[in-house]
Amino acid sequence: MSVGGPHHIAFTDWGPIGSAVPVICVPGLTRQGRDFDFLAAELSRCGRRVLCPDLPGRGRSGRFLSPLQYILPQHCADLTAVCLATGAETIDWVGTSLGGLIGMVLAGLPGSRIRRLVINDIGPTVPVAAEARIGEKLVDMPKAFKTFDEAVTFYRSAFSDYGELDDTCWRHIARHSIQWSETDQTFNLLFDRSIIRAYHLYRY
Repeated sequence: MSVGGPHHIAFTDWGPIGSAVPVICVPGLTRQGRDFDFLAAELSRCGRRVLCPDLPGRGRSGRFLSPLQYILPQHCADLTAVCLATGAETIDWVGTSLGGLIGMVLAGLPGSRIRRLVINDIGPTVPVAAEARIGEKLVDMPKAFKTFDEAVTFYRSAFSDYGELDDTCWRHIARHSIQWSETDQTFNLLFDRSIIRAYHLYRY
């Protein structure tokens, strides 16, 4: 069931479709499924099917008409649909930040299909100071970049807590976070800025 109206969810699908227990990898508030490409490639080499969805308003997924639709119940409904689409009775879940929060909610429901839950950058509660920092980062997030290298520099700085990634990884992150606009002649973010308003209203 969709509380936000009809919309599409984009995802990458790795490994054998017949894998008995697929892995669902769900990104954080401003990110998208391609962040998991390196993990998904490794798991698929081990024979696992891995699905990495973009939440609505991020990456290649659809956008909502109203920021009021970017809410946790909607994200849980969307990811439930993704889980059902695999046809698997049991799944493993990897979630970062908001992706981890969605996983915790779904894992706690009666009859949950989640067998294993791996989460990072999230817990049962989020300190007020951390919520404020996230809000500030959202407001400061640029709308576009003049060059690709400018985008890479931004992601290196804004997401430095990802760890000591090499240049290939940072360029990969930037490449899948932006899209060239012939109209604007800039690299625009694959991110609906209405999500910023939703965050300040609900704090998820």
